[in-house]
Amino acid sequence: MRPCMSLMHLFGRWLRSCSRRTRNRIPRRLKNPLNYFRLLIESLYFNSLTNSDVVVDSLFEPVFWMVDILTRWFGKVFVFLVVALTSSILFIAYFCLLPLVLNTYSPGWIVWHICYGHWLLVMIVFHYYKAISTSPGNPPKMKNDIPFVSVCKKCIIPKPARTHHCGICNTCILKMDHHCPWLNNCVGHSNHRYFFSFCLYLTLGCLYCSISGRNLFIDAYNAIDHFKHMDVEKQGVPVTGVGLLIGIVPQESMTGKSYYHTPLPPYTFKDRMFHKSVIYMWVLTSTVAIALGGLTVWHAILISRGETSIERHINIKEARRMKKRGKVYRNPFNYGKLNNWKVFFGVEKRSHWLTRVLLPSGHVPYGDGLTWDIYPLKKDMMPV
Repeated sequence: MRPCMSLMHLFGRWLRSCSRRTRNRIPRRLKNPLNYFRLLIESLYFNSLTNSDVVVDSLFEPVFWMVDILTRWFGKVFVFLVVALTSSILFIAYFCLLPLVLNTYSPGWIVWHICYGHWLLVMIVFHYYKAISTSPGNPPKMKNDIPFVSVCKKCIIPKPARTHHCGICNTCILKMDHHCPWLNNCVGHSNHRYFFSFCLYLTLGCLYCSISGRNLFIDAYNAIDHFKHMDVEKQGVPVTGVGLLIGIVPQESMTGKSYYHTPLPPYTFKDRMFHKSVIYMWVLTSTVAIALGGLTVWHAILISRGETSIERHINIKEARRMKKRGKVYRNPFNYGKLNNWKVFFGVEKRSHWLTRVLLPSGHVPYGDGLTWDIYPLKKDMMPV
């Protein structure tokens, strides 16, 4: 490792000398990135603890920095896309499908579609709004007596258990799961339930549109395909005869075969747009149902295990490290599958499964996100 460190040291000295010569000629906009790059190079030979992992992390730091900046800039664009795509599906459902349902379905099915569809709509809109508008939670920046596990190198504040720093939000997040660009917000202690509920109900809504609209999609696709072929075919039906029908068949029929034109069935612009809208809706909802459904299942598995996306990687490393020592690693935040779901949804009595899970609810999550001694749940004192 010493030759590598010496090489980096020489490269840093050369970079420093070059920067002194060209300091006056470099535009002000480029000075900060160049100083940042020089600092990264110098950090590679800062002390004897430097290893290959530190070198790789330092070299990729500008890439991570650029990704964080782009994600921060495009966060509002992603939110706009979610709102725009969801609104387009609602427009098709209300102005194309709802009149069809009211005219063709039985009263029982009409009530079912209206009630179930609007319940999903309310749950999706409510949880998405709460997920993007609710702060995930931050540790206190003032001095306090709360136990902590480490100190954040960027915020220079104590980090309680399950707290991690988000480079995009540029702050520490309590029980951080990940930064979601579709929310333009971090998913943490205070809004994790809203994020998961939004994913769950949006998946159910897309599955509902995909399954109920399957036959409409097939009919619309066949109709567009049929009329597309009718446009290229010769518009006429052969008629054979032996004599001249004056005033009905033209003179060319003297050959024994003639054509007269039959009008195509009407295929208006409205019909064409209806069929294309149905195809657009089915393809979009089916694709989102598959992609988002996989993400929802993955987060459901993590919740059942009492861990977040970040903690999943940490726990795997800890389990391997403990296994080498002949020990078994146990997640300290795992209270059992059912109790993990109770903690996550804030269920404290049986009625909460309805009022806090199946209906919109703005209740705060269990605990403060700073300490995680959920002692009632360890003894399963909430038999719900």
